[in-house]
Amino acid sequence: MPEITELLRTARTIAVVGLSSKKARPSHGVTDYMQHAGYRIIPVNPNETEVLGEKAYPDLDSVTEKIDIVDIFRRSEFVSDIVDAAIRIGARAVWMQEGVVDEEAAKRARQAGLIVVMDRCILKEHRKRFR
Repeated sequence: MPEITELLRTARTIAVVGLSSKKARPSHGVTDYMQHAGYRIIPVNPNETEVLGEKAYPDLDSVTEKIDIVDIFRRSEFVSDIVDAAIRIGARAVWMQEGVVDEEAAKRARQAGLIVVMDRCILKEHRKRFR
């Protein structure tokens, strides 16, 4: 998908919703990889204060920086509200990790002009294209 390649090539800042400081969690390993690949990471988790050396925010609306990709590591039932917040803050894209699917939220995001990637791992997609 050329859209994914272009998104990963041009994006600089990734807000990771559900990022955990627990090293055994997939969100931690995937995000650590993306950080080492050169992306600015913004942890979004109300239960964390700092992850991977970056200040954590309780929600997307609290982040003051421009966000290119909102990467979602939450169960599908939580996606709708996260997508609405991504639209509100003017994110370029919403990325739902493997196993995370919400067709209605994806449709709203696309209608608002966001790029939507669903049920794919950002690490695997990056590695496939750039490593």
